[in-house]
Amino acid sequence: MTEKIRKSEQEWRTELTPAQFQVCRCQGTEPAYTGEYHTTKTRGTYQCVCCGAALFRSDEKFDSGTGWPSFWQAATTGALATREDYSHGMHRTEVLCSRCDAHLGHLFPDGPPPTGLRYCINSVALRLVPEAD
Repeated sequence: MTEKIRKSEQEWRTELTPAQFQVCRCQGTEPAYTGEYHTTKTRGTYQCVCCGAALFRSDEKFDSGTGWPSFWQAATTGALATREDYSHGMHRTEVLCSRCDAHLGHLFPDGPPPTGLRYCINSVALRLVPEAD
C-alpha cells in the first residue's frame, strides 16, 4: 500500500488553487457543466490534483448527462476510498483519493455495465495526463 500523504491546511492552501482547495479539502463541488473535463474525450489517465495518484482512465469515462465527468470504475483497486455522506439533507457515498483523502465527488448505483456504478467526479479534483501518441 502506498503511504498516506498528510499535510496541514496551510500547506494544501499554498499548493492548490482556491477552487481546488474548496472542492478537495472542504468537500465542495463545482457547478454542473462547468468543469474542464466534463466533455473531454482525450485518452489518458486522470490523476488526483492533490497528490498525483492515478484515479481513473479515459476508457472507463462516460457521459452520464449529469454535468460532471463520470466513470464506471477506478483505475486500480485501492485507488479510491468511500465514506457515508449525510450533508445537504441527503444520504450519499462520498469518493475520496485513498492516498491523500481529497474529496473527489460521489458514487451512485446508476452507472452502465459492467459495474452499474457512476463515479460522479469534480473536474477541479483531477489532472488529465494524456496518452503518448
